[in-house]
Amino acid sequence: MSRPTCTRDLLTSERCFLAAMKDLGFGRFEFLRIKCGELTLSPWPTTVRDVKFGVRATARSNDRPADFELKRQVAEFFEYVRAVDAGEIETLEIHEGLPFSMRITHRPVETGGRGDA
Repeated sequence: MSRPTCTRDLLTSERCFLAAMKDLGFGRFEFLRIKCGELTLSPWPTTVRDVKFGVRATARSNDRPADFELKRQVAEFFEYVRAVDAGEIETLEIHEGLPFSMRITHRPVETGGRGDA
């Protein structure tokens, strides 16, 4: 499966997780399972929020259109997930609502994620 470029290219689970990353802002997700190139969101992964005191919080805009172009980090993250047959993201670090780094154990897909040729 190719790299998604905008929100209309995302699966329902990917859209849901994209919103969760944006909402988290800074922190990490733990124990996020992948099956057939798709995130398994039930049960929901452990969410750890980073909170700093004495720092002025930046306002996050929630007025994005329903369909928008994905940032490079988001597109790369979902492209990577789609290439995993089965695995678990042990930790996914989120900075400013974007995937930053992850530790993952997995088995790569042989035929393109969700069974697409």
